[in-house]
Amino acid sequence: EMLRSLVGSEMCIRDSREEGRKLVIVTDETIVTAQSEVLAKIAGAAAICPVPAGETAKSAIRLGMVWDFLAAQKMDRGGVVIAFGGGVVGDLAGFAAASYLRGVDFIQVPTTLLAMVDSSVGGKTGINASQGKNLIGAFHQPSLVLADTEVLGTMSPRDFLAGYGEVVKYGLLGDADFFDWLEAQGPALAAGDMEARIEAVRRSVQMKADIVERDETEQGDRALLNLGHTFGHALEAATGYSCLLYTSPSPRDS
Repeated sequence: EMLRSLVGSEMCIRDSREEGRKLVIVTDETIVTAQSEVLAKIAGAAAICPVPAGETAKSAIRLGMVWDFLAAQKMDRGGVVIAFGGGVVGDLAGFAAASYLRGVDFIQVPTTLLAMVDSSVGGKTGINASQGKNLIGAFHQPSLVLADTEVLGTMSPRDFLAGYGEVVKYGLLGDADFFDWLEAQGPALAAGDMEARIEAVRRSVQMKADIVERDETEQGDRALLNLGHTFGHALEAATGYSCLLYTSPSPRDS
């Protein structure tokens, strides 16, 4: 299911390679393992920098390792960093690109619903600090975002619904018609209806892009996009950015 996204990446890689640009693909170890043959086939001259899966990868230590990898590849200011993965990969790779040599180009290839509708759009990049989530970072716009909704078929139901919360947010922020549409189409989205998924991603990205265009560096309107984040980020920081699991109560606990 990831093949189309990888093919889209290959087009970018081919174009960049023809221009003689250094290329590095940052992706997580889960994708490297699951898609090793395909990645090897399309990467060609691009070096692959694997990072651990999960929020703990957004750390200063891991960022330093990515910087070291870019330096080892002798990347210059004409280089391109390709973030291939979910929001963690996008944030980490984007900040590495923003800060290495004071800024090199990067391309976002999001592979989760959350990354497609939120983190890959708008240019926010960064890592976490022990005191809080995303406290260290930079605004650095990707030169291109390639979102292939076919990839959503590889997600677990739980992870898909986690991203769906961000989709619903756009309806709550001022698009009542979209919210009503989601109420009607939610079951189809969860079940894998591709037309519904494409429409949900399209409308979410358009709404975020419109807000970012008005307020790129979050001086006003863009703060609306943090709906729910303040509470959620506090939970993540309190748990050391570990996985939060919900367990249904037993009947006697009700």
